[in-house]
Amino acid sequence: MQEKQMRKVYIVEDDESIREIVTYALSSAGYEAKGFENGEEFFEEIHKNLKELPDMVILDIMMPGDNGLTILKRLRNTNQTNKIPVIMLTAKGTEIDKVKGLDMGADDYITKPFGVMELISRVSAVLRRTIPVTEFEETLEYENLEINTDRRTVKVDNKEQKLTYKEYELLLCLIKNKGKVLTRDKILINVWDTDFEGESRTLDMHIHSLRQKLGTAGKHIKTVRNVGYKFGD
Repeated sequence: MQEKQMRKVYIVEDDESIREIVTYALSSAGYEAKGFENGEEFFEEIHKNLKELPDMVILDIMMPGDNGLTILKRLRNTNQTNKIPVIMLTAKGTEIDKVKGLDMGADDYITKPFGVMELISRVSAVLRRTIPVTEFEETLEYENLEINTDRRTVKVDNKEQKLTYKEYELLLCLIKNKGKVLTRDKILINVWDTDFEGESRTLDMHIHSLRQKLGTAGKHIKTVRNVGYKFGD
């Protein structure tokens, strides 16, 4: 198994509600996210931790004081920070700001209002472009089964298998706890965010479907009578 380092993303956004939403979304997606209200707070943190710089910065363009373009220019003109990927947040219809940002070295931009899934997708895409694949991607392997957690792909005998969102999350939960017996309640909480007994039938149906789709690798999912399930020996 190749472990993936948690990627650090800084968000500079003066709107507290947007800043909190973005920070929460990135944290939920497995990133180490930290928000800053302005450029002064952001650069203070940067200078305190020059040996542990963020892997990406998300910058709002329209901010009082130093706006996003000013901060971007400062990042690009500083040796320690000029390689950090940057995504700009722009207001709807401000095409000139998008062009300026890209010309000054921004890697991508997102137009407000934006969806959480779009944000996560853009962040992941930029990191894949800017960080070597061997360093960034995490692969979980067990015999003839391979899961790439960044691409969310599952292969059995090198052939990709199409899983639903919940089937994938269920498989990931099981393989990350390889060899451990997981109770039904624990699986329901981790995958469905509930311990409602009525969902137990849903779990059984997903296990059945998952075993079928995994083919020869489905045998690795073991039923532990009156308890739950486990993956592997």
